[in-house]
Amino acid sequence: MSAYQDQATMQLRVIDPDEAAAGAVGRHRTQPKRARPYGRHRHTGQFEIIYEGGYAPEVEAETEEEEEYTPHLPVREAFKRFWPLTKGDRRWLAVIVLCVVIAALGETAAILLFSDLTDTALTTGSLSAFWAPAGKWLGVTVLGAIVGYVGNSLAVWTAERFVLRLRAKVFSHVQDLPPDFFQRHRLGDLVERLTGDVESIEHMVVSGVVGTISAVFSVVFFSAAALWIRWDLALATFVLAPLFWLSAKLFSGKLKDVSRDERVADGAITSVVEESLGNILLTQAYNRKRAEEKRLRLEARAWMTASVTSGRLSERYSQLVEVVETVCVLVVIGLGAWEISQGRMTIGKLLAFAAFLGYLYPPIRSLGTLGLTLNAATAGAERILEIMDAEPAVRDPERAVPVPRRVQGHVDFQQVGFRYPGAAKDSVRNVSFSAHPGELVLVTGASGAGKSTISKLLLRFYDPAAGFVRLDGIPLSDYPVDHLREQITLLPQKTLILHATIRENIACGRPGATDEEIVAAARDAQAHDFIATLPKGYDTEIDTHTAQLSGGQLQRIAIARAMLRDSPILVLDEPTTGLDALAARRVIKPLRRLMSGRTTIMITHDLNLAPDADRILVLDHGRLAEVGTHHQLLAQGGAYAHLHHSQNNGTADGTGQFDKLDKLDRLDRFDTGQFRVSTELATENRTWR
Repeated sequence: MSAYQDQATMQLRVIDPDEAAAGAVGRHRTQPKRARPYGRHRHTGQFEIIYEGGYAPEVEAETEEEEEYTPHLPVREAFKRFWPLTKGDRRWLAVIVLCVVIAALGETAAILLFSDLTDTALTTGSLSAFWAPAGKWLGVTVLGAIVGYVGNSLAVWTAERFVLRLRAKVFSHVQDLPPDFFQRHRLGDLVERLTGDVESIEHMVVSGVVGTISAVFSVVFFSAAALWIRWDLALATFVLAPLFWLSAKLFSGKLKDVSRDERVADGAITSVVEESLGNILLTQAYNRKRAEEKRLRLEARAWMTASVTSGRLSERYSQLVEVVETVCVLVVIGLGAWEISQGRMTIGKLLAFAAFLGYLYPPIRSLGTLGLTLNAATAGAERILEIMDAEPAVRDPERAVPVPRRVQGHVDFQQVGFRYPGAAKDSVRNVSFSAHPGELVLVTGASGAGKSTISKLLLRFYDPAAGFVRLDGIPLSDYPVDHLREQITLLPQKTLILHATIRENIACGRPGATDEEIVAAARDAQAHDFIATLPKGYDTEIDTHTAQLSGGQLQRIAIARAMLRDSPILVLDEPTTGLDALAARRVIKPLRRLMSGRTTIMITHDLNLAPDADRILVLDHGRLAEVGTHHQLLAQGGAYAHLHHSQNNGTADGTGQFDKLDKLDRLDRFDTGQFRVSTELATENRTWR
């Protein structure tokens, strides 16, 4: 989140030199606690810009890609895009600003009371003159502490609410984006944008606004008090104030570029770690440990380069400002000493003036470095807006069209054509077919023929570029997207398992389902028996990589989820891929039960369910090459017959002695633990997948 330190304004961080030495500029370090957005300014300290984001990878191609997608966003435009998200908290921002004003007034009054105390009590040595200004000073301090607590608590709460609201909005938008968006962006980089980059925007929109207002009021009050004490001496010190702005301007452009590189690189580190750990079996099986370490080292080195560069720039700026501030203080002390020697100024007024000067320069410096903060934050804003400006591929219809609450399941593809964004050729062209309730339509073909595109168009991940897809005679574009997808159950090639309990994994098929309905679905999917043997039963936590369950068991949990969903249309994408014969045997029975009475479209290379299909669609380079039943297509001797023969190494008529389902039936005794395989199966001379 946004980082604050004990300071008078919610601005750029002002940290102690010891703290600066302990921390490093960049994301991979221990973050200090959030500090007060306003309060007593400290004129001794070091400036540090907070970048929560990443860096540019050293791989040239990735850097060029990031530059292609990430525009150089003006600060004003970035602020304009994100300021509306503060709408619900602006009244609290007003309260925080009021607290800022009261705090600045209190500090001004405290310094004036210190001057009075010095001249009336300390100089004269009178104890009786001590109590009145001391009591007032204490009262002002207590009031300031109360106001400071209220203001700082509200500031932290408001900042976190903004981050929560922005992150939720970005996450909601991401979930509406089409699959090709996620193919263009690494998952780890998207995670980094939803964390570090979102938090950096809060520095600009909430902390930046309150910090600027706080700094302005502090400058006004402290300047007014200094002018009241000695206007001529105050004007002499004000002449040097522009040096702070000039120093900030000198570094702002370089820091923005470094900040952008840091954010990109941080996303690359997250991506490498996520990819490596997500494919740990591949990494270990292929002895890729050193290769993965090298990948991480390259990305981390790029991050380190950007982070060190950022630290050096910040350090140069900090030291330059320290020199400028020291010059200003020495000028004031020198002039003050001259005034005292001439009898025109008391020691109390000089101390008060020096105190005002010590309180005045930090907010002036903050205003001067405001551009640095905004430039650093826009690096994150650019990356977030790249996501927010990405358009969903489909939207709800602009005008309401009457659609059935539950469709019957009549699916019609009419002269459908589609090309993925950025692709050189169409994925499907002039495809027409229909599927009706109770029918099984099997879609097959070589890899890249366009099979999965059929399911993506039916689920309306995309709209066709040509032709129409209709459901019960109504174009899919007339259905609200959420309502359409409630009518379709997808069982993808990769079994989708949430990191949750088995109960929650099944229940997500129909939120609000009772325990009895969940168990009934598990029984129908032949999953209840093995679930019941687990120590925690349905409350066992699982995920995609769980070691407690096999791939076939996870698939049956996914089938139970589909059964609970109970939608009229079923899309199966390679339902038996990756399963051995026994696992496939256990999956096919519940699949047949799931398909009963539904419109089923099965996308598969495995043709062992083909004899059960009412129609088989053979796609070839995006075109519908053949349509017919299993026996019709075998008799034609075309593309389907070639696919079937290549899989089964069958006889001349392509039928063989029995198909895979027959074989699976012969494994019933093996499935029940008798461990006997028929001689016919063992000696059969053809292979099957």
